Amino acid sequence: MQNRFGLFVWLIVGLFPIVTLADVPVARQQALRYLLAQDCGSCHGLTLQGGLGPALTRDALAGKSPELLRAVILHGRPGTPMPPWQPFMSEAEATWLVQQLLEGRAL
Repeated sequence: MQNRFGLFVWLIVGLFPIVTLADVPVARQQALRYLLAQDCGSCHGLTLQGGLGPALTRDALAGKSPELLRAVILHGRPGTPMPPWQPFMSEAEATWLVQQLLEGRAL
């Protein structure tokens, strides 16, 4: 019984990002891509190869957890120029953006 409950919890937690990704409308996805290119690109480089901030390419982000990346986007990095973007996007939108970055489809 305990194994079934663990599997159920894993399935629910594992499917959550998929559900939230579907909640980002196409128009908002376009706005997030623009934000990534213009606002994020001003520090991370217009092609996301790095600049003031580190590269945001698929290779550069390999091995980083989606949860960590989402937290950095939403809450920033105190003591660095990385601002919190939570006032401007939801968790679902940050999750979508992280997935695009990790899959190399951000720009």
